[in-house]
Amino acid sequence: MAELTAVRARALAGPGAQATAAQHAKGKLTARERIDLLVDPGSFREVEQLRRHRATGFGLEAKRPFTDGVITGWGTVEGRTVFVYAHDFRIFGGALGEAHATKIHKIMDMAIAAGAPLVSLNDGAGARIQEGVTALAGYGGIFRRNTAASGVIPQISVMLGPCAGGAAYSPALTDFVFMVRETSQMFITGPDVVKAVTGEEISQNGLGGADVHAETSGVCHFAYDDEETCIAEVRHLLSLLPQNNRENPPRVDSSDPADRRGEALIDLVPVDGRRPYDMARVIEEIVDDGEYLEVHEGWARNVICALARLDGHVVGVVANQPQTLAGVLDIEASEKAARFVQMCDAFNIPLVTLLDVPGFLPGVDQEHGGIIRHGAKLLYAYCNATVPRISLVLRKAYGGAYIVMDSRSIGADLAYAWPHNEIAVMGAEGAANVIFRRQIAEAADPEAMRDRMVEEYRSELMHPYYAAERGLVDDVIDPADTRAVLITSLAMLRTKHADLPSRKHGNAPQ
Repeated sequence: MAELTAVRARALAGPGAQATAAQHAKGKLTARERIDLLVDPGSFREVEQLRRHRATGFGLEAKRPFTDGVITGWGTVEGRTVFVYAHDFRIFGGALGEAHATKIHKIMDMAIAAGAPLVSLNDGAGARIQEGVTALAGYGGIFRRNTAASGVIPQISVMLGPCAGGAAYSPALTDFVFMVRETSQMFITGPDVVKAVTGEEISQNGLGGADVHAETSGVCHFAYDDEETCIAEVRHLLSLLPQNNRENPPRVDSSDPADRRGEALIDLVPVDGRRPYDMARVIEEIVDDGEYLEVHEGWARNVICALARLDGHVVGVVANQPQTLAGVLDIEASEKAARFVQMCDAFNIPLVTLLDVPGFLPGVDQEHGGIIRHGAKLLYAYCNATVPRISLVLRKAYGGAYIVMDSRSIGADLAYAWPHNEIAVMGAEGAANVIFRRQIAEAADPEAMRDRMVEEYRSELMHPYYAAERGLVDDVIDPADTRAVLITSLAMLRTKHADLPSRKHGNAPQ
C-alpha cells in the first residue's frame, strides 16, 4: 500500500512544480484543475491513471510518465454522469501517441456504452512526431468514434490551448466547440506554413483564434475570456441537454407563470415591416425568466439559435434577427440554423421558430457561393426533424424563406401568426410591379397607379387572415398570449411520435 500510495502521488503530481508554473504563466490551468472546475466536487473517477507508453527511439524509452499526457475518467455535473478526457500540456505538450490515443478511445467507448455526454478538454500539440504514423492512426480512431457517437450522446469540445492539423477535425465533428480568447487556437496549417505557401503573414490568433472562429468561420459556438467562465458555461450547457438520444432534457421547476401575459411584445415589434427591432428582446419576453443560451452568437447574426426553457422544459428557438441584414436568410445563416435544428432533433429538444423574414439574400456572391445548396440544408433539417415543431409568424414571411423556416407545408405541427402578419410570395410593392407592370406603365399617373395596385394586392392576398383562411396558419393570436399558447401547445405535443421511412440514412445537401 505504501508503494501504491507513492506511485499514485507521482501520477497526480505530473511532471512537477516547474512545469505547472510554466502552464500557469501562460494563463492556463492544468488538466486536473480544469477537471475539478467541470465536475462536481469529489465525483471524478480516473481511468488508466498509471498508463505509460511503450514507444522506443528518439529518447522516448527514457521518458515514460504516468497518464501519458491525457487524463481520462468520469464524474458528475449537477449529479448526472459525464465522461471527460483532458490533455495535459505539461507532458509531451499534450501530444497524442499510441497509449494516449488508446486511453481516449476507451473513454469514448465507455461514454457511448453508458449513454452519457463526453467532454474533451483540449490542450495538445497534435500528433507525437516521435511515434510516427502510429500517432496518426490514433486520431483516426477518435474521428471514427466521434462519428459513431454523433446524435447518440452530446459531445462537447473545449479548446484551451493549441489544436493544429488533423487534430482540429475531432472538435469539428462534435456538437459544440468552446474556445478561450488569446490562449486557444485551431487551424489546419499554422502561420509558418501559410507564410511559406502564400506569403501571407499572420499571428496564431489572427489565423485561428477564438474570435476568428466565433465570428468569421463559424467553427466555434462559444468564446470566453477565461477558462473559469468557459468551463462554467459548459456546465450550464450540459444542464440543458439530455444524457443521450433516448432521454429528454431535464426539466426544472419554474417560478415564471405559464400563463404570464407578455404585454411588452405589442410594443417591441413595429407594425411597419421596414422598421428593425431586436428579436432577442422578444425571446426574453417569452421564455422562462428571460433567460436563454444563444449558440453561435457571434456568427451569422441575422438568425438567432438559442436553448431556453418554457415552463421548465427545454426548447430550441430559431428566430430571424431584423437588426442584422433585415433578418434575411443567407448562406451562413442557413448553415447555422440547419446544424442547430439537427442537434435539437437528435436530442429530443422541441423547436420553436419565430419568423420575420423578407426572403433569401439576393446577390451574385450568394448565388455563386451556393445559396441554393446551403438553403437546402435548412430545408432538409426541418423536413427531417420529428421533434415537436411550432412556428410563429411575428410580422412578415416572404417567398421561399417562409417555406424553409418551418412552415406548415414542410411539417410544422402547429403554425401561429400575430395579427399584423404578412405571408406572401413577396412584398406588396414587388408583387404589384410584376403583376401590374403594363397597367402602371400605361397609366397617366404611374405613381398613383402603382400605389393603388400595391394596396389592392395587399388587401386581397396579404391581409392577416389570408393564410389562416386557407389552413396554412392554425390561429392568429394576441402577441401578449404567445408564451401561454406555446406552453400549452408544447404540452400537447409532448407525446408526439413520428417515424421516418426505413433507410440507411438520407443524402443531406452539402
